[in-house]
Amino acid sequence: MDRTIDLDQIDLKLPPPAREPDRQLYFAAKCRRWVDAFDKEHGRRPTACIQTFGCQMNSRDSEKLLGILKQIGYQETDDEHADFVLYNTCTVRENANKRVYGRLGYLNTVKKKNPGMLIALCGCMMQESQAVEKIRTSYRFVDIIFGTHNIFKLAELLCRRFEEGKMVVDVWEGTDRIVEDLPVERKYPFKSGVNIMFGCNNFCSYCIVPYVRGRERSRRPEDIIAEIRRLVSDGVVEVMLLGQNVNSYGKTLDTPVTFAQLLKQVDQIEGLERIRFMTSHPKDLSDELIETMASAKKVCHHLHLPVQSGSSRILKQMNRRYTKEQYLELVDKIRRAIPDISLTTDIIVGFPGETEEDFQETLDVVERVRFDSAFTFIYSKRTGTPAAEMADQVPDDVVKDRFDRLLKRVQEISAEVCGRDLHTVQKVLAEEPDDHLDGYLTGRMDNNTVVHFPGEPSLIGKIVDVYLEESKGFYYMGKRGN
Repeated sequence: MDRTIDLDQIDLKLPPPAREPDRQLYFAAKCRRWVDAFDKEHGRRPTACIQTFGCQMNSRDSEKLLGILKQIGYQETDDEHADFVLYNTCTVRENANKRVYGRLGYLNTVKKKNPGMLIALCGCMMQESQAVEKIRTSYRFVDIIFGTHNIFKLAELLCRRFEEGKMVVDVWEGTDRIVEDLPVERKYPFKSGVNIMFGCNNFCSYCIVPYVRGRERSRRPEDIIAEIRRLVSDGVVEVMLLGQNVNSYGKTLDTPVTFAQLLKQVDQIEGLERIRFMTSHPKDLSDELIETMASAKKVCHHLHLPVQSGSSRILKQMNRRYTKEQYLELVDKIRRAIPDISLTTDIIVGFPGETEEDFQETLDVVERVRFDSAFTFIYSKRTGTPAAEMADQVPDDVVKDRFDRLLKRVQEISAEVCGRDLHTVQKVLAEEPDDHLDGYLTGRMDNNTVVHFPGEPSLIGKIVDVYLEESKGFYYMGKRGN
């Protein structure tokens, strides 16, 4: 999309175009008329607040949604008393749904004081028919509902709400379309997520994602490369390639391309400094990808490789399609090729049928791999998944005890592992002012470890040399060094 296009030059007397993204530009121009009228009446531009729940994919979607709203003329705010509030929802755990319902209850009181306020819901939770029906009947003050497959239609849906004056619901069950050429309002000017694929074909037995994000669809490599080149020309030095399982990238293309081949192309982009990606599924992490990570100049030596459980029996129940032994062999292979690799993971405790013996297998994996960090989760029964119907749900007190033991050991190992670069000079991307220390910046090393060091705000967005003076277990304190 030409981000410099003048919406005022679009002829609204003509019917809306059928082709995207031209169609959305047309509706953005129509919405701009409403924004201009609001400005004339109130003496200010309307405000918009987007609250994001969930993963990096949702965060990237929210950047696109904010880009559309700012193109229309909205001003961004963090205040939920805004003229337009949009919740980009997650549904991986049922607690996430409950949190959204709680926030909607609060917004209802806000809207009663400001009847002109608009409220929209999108994201994974909106792909569940029962959630949409509950909102239709119990939260009738919501104005717009849409899902994960058609976020590009925000301008069109907003226009419908302005014109029809009633709730607009537009949720697609699935799609094979990819409309990515949208305006984006990035959180950071120097780094950005880049979607390389959408959906998931893995159907892990505990996971709702394939049902709400749809089946795998890969973007064409030339489109991805063109987007990254535009980002680099706009000051981006680091990209995060995003997909539910990036290892499956390219399988749905007319001419298949492997993820490793895509990485090699991205690695050649002049001006780009760092390449990250997530998430990798252990079942199909190829030798080609390991070799590419080892040889590429810009691919960060950090790999998020979710293990979920150390028990082969539980892994089979989870439909993960690898064993404990295969996971450990993969880790050994990766470390032989990339000795300084930083490995992080996800672990679920209390999956149905998990015994103490199964849990000890998980602890054994933690001891043997020694992850830099691990996201540990208590199993959450997710309605609509096969695991929710399994017998032998583990009692809460047993799960809590295992979770506490796991977390303690994970943190002990992380504190030991993350101190390995103490008293060395490392390249650090300065990301933002330190929240707690005046005159300090916060940044990240290639391996994703956080570093706090003295520095001027002018360094933000630059990669600088930092001497690591002190290890705090999960982060370093440093100083500028040579």
